[in-house]
Amino acid sequence: MSDFEKLEVWQKAHALSLCVHRVTARIRGSQYSSLRNQLFKSAMSIAANIVEGRSQKSEREFARFLGYALHSSTELEHHLIVARDIEVMAENDFVSLISQTITVRKMLYGLLERLSESPPDTPPDVDGPTSS
Repeated sequence: MSDFEKLEVWQKAHALSLCVHRVTARIRGSQYSSLRNQLFKSAMSIAANIVEGRSQKSEREFARFLGYALHSSTELEHHLIVARDIEVMAENDFVSLISQTITVRKMLYGLLERLSESPPDTPPDVDGPTSS
C-alpha cells in the first residue's frame, strides 16, 4: 500500500471522486458535457493533489498541495450547486455529494493546521510521532 493510501483524507477524497463519477454519468445531454467534465475533474483533483503532495520532500510542500486540494473542493462545491440549480442532479445526489465534499474540506483544513504546527521544511509525517 502506498503511503498516501493510509491517509483518511485521501480515502474520503477518492471515494468522493468515485461517487461524483457515478452521478455525473447519469447527467444526459451534450449541453451539459462541460459541467460533467468540470464536476469530475475537480473531484479527481482533490485526491490527486493529496497524492502529489504526499510525495514531496517537506511538510511545507505537502501543505502547498493540500491547499490546491482545498481549492478544488471549493470548485467542486460550486459545480455541484450549479448542477442542482439547473436541475440536472437529483436532490438526494446533491445532498450526499455536498456532504462528502464538506467532510473532505474539513479534513484538509485539519491536516493543514496540524502541518502548520510542525517546524518548516521537515519531511512529511502525518501519522504523528511513534512510540518506541
